[in-house]
Amino acid sequence: MSTNLDDFIPYQLSTASNAVSDLISSEYKSRFGLKIPEWRVMAVLGNRGASTQRQLVEATLMDKVTVNRAVKTLVDRELLGRSPNSADGRSHHLMLSQTGRGLYDQIMPAAEVMEKKIMTVLTADDQRQLSEMLAKIKQSADDIAAS
Repeated sequence: MSTNLDDFIPYQLSTASNAVSDLISSEYKSRFGLKIPEWRVMAVLGNRGASTQRQLVEATLMDKVTVNRAVKTLVDRELLGRSPNSADGRSHHLMLSQTGRGLYDQIMPAAEVMEKKIMTVLTADDQRQLSEMLAKIKQSADDIAAS
């Protein structure tokens, strides 16, 4: 059996995700000097608040080394702050610094504008359904990985 790659849903998900990510990332690369992993870390912290590196790995689905490098770069640029983790002395809570929050607050509106441009091809109902379907697909993949 031969699968046409263009009809293979995992391939479609990957290429669509990369195309959208690359489009949005061009804004924060050129204007703010951030690479995709650095922005993903900032986006999670901006949305969820203080997190450990382990939580960032889980939230971003990036490997430990990539998250570690991104965090180091962001700390060196004073975009992140660290505080001790009283529950685990080996880790720290990471959070956006005041400078990092300011940068996040500049990037998010641009990312949201780009999202709106990309999504104009879908109705509001299509967007809601897509969001629900993507959540189901991710949950299925998580369930399979856990078994």
